[in-house]
Amino acid sequence: MKTVVIRRFGGPEGLEVVDLPVPVPAAGEVLVATEAIGVSGADVAIRRGALASYGFQEGHVPGGEVVGTVTAVGAGVDPSWTGRRVWAQTGVGGGYAERATAPLHDVLPLPDGLSAQDAVTVGSAGAVAHFGLAHAHFTAGEKVLVRGGAGSIGIMAVQLAARGGAAAVAVTTSSAARGERLRGLGATHVLDRSGTGDADAPETFDVIVDVVAGAELPSFFAKLAPNGRMVVVGAVAGQPPADFGTRLMASFQKSMSFATFSAATVPETELRAVRAEQFAAAGRGEIETVVHDVLPLDQAASAHRRMDTGEVFGRIVLTP
Repeated sequence: MKTVVIRRFGGPEGLEVVDLPVPVPAAGEVLVATEAIGVSGADVAIRRGALASYGFQEGHVPGGEVVGTVTAVGAGVDPSWTGRRVWAQTGVGGGYAERATAPLHDVLPLPDGLSAQDAVTVGSAGAVAHFGLAHAHFTAGEKVLVRGGAGSIGIMAVQLAARGGAAAVAVTTSSAARGERLRGLGATHVLDRSGTGDADAPETFDVIVDVVAGAELPSFFAKLAPNGRMVVVGAVAGQPPADFGTRLMASFQKSMSFATFSAATVPETELRAVRAEQFAAAGRGEIETVVHDVLPLDQAASAHRRMDTGEVFGRIVLTP
């Protein structure tokens, strides 16, 4: 089967299309014939080699989120799953392929009327945005800043904060054009990447959802209100400085909080319930999914080049 592997860490040219055997689902797993494959910031970080210290090695097959049809099941899985159209989280990789395995607890049937492209755009990002806001104890009437609003997680966080009754939803993004698109999704204020550029925006926020991290993260502590909470849900710009906490400690009397969030800490039953609800909402048009482009699987390197240049608004989807 056609598969994309990271032949060498670094630039997108390190991605290579190869022919590998079709995997066999292990006990508790299903095999999915992929119809849509999500390209994520995590895939990019792994390809660059930024996460090699976590055990990722060259030869890795990227891709953690797919939509397709179950074609086989492993031991202990009800055979009635065969033939069902599903969204599946494959784990830390394995998705950039014509066939991918996934544990049954990370597989959800899809409602009629929801396209594969839309499902692979909302499935993982929607849950991260939902539980990230919950991790920040966001409540209606609070002011929210989404740092890195143009990616799939940021777009979902903007919509969910607006639907949740936020008093203001500000975003950081790289261009006015992107800002206008985010306004259409619920943003009330548009800031540049440094967090400035809108004189009418609140000076401080109750909640900051940060998808970016990186060297500039500490500067955003100044935008937290007293008792404000920053939750980092991604690190597309890499790790923050080692001493980033000193900026937080310098504002000790503001009682601000900093946290990271990973969906891996959410109980499976809660994840499944939220994802099923969001799939249904997307199918009804209540949540807008934003697909930047759809490319063939063998153009994965091109997709990653576009991710590297920062031109992607929403999600790029690969198709076998």
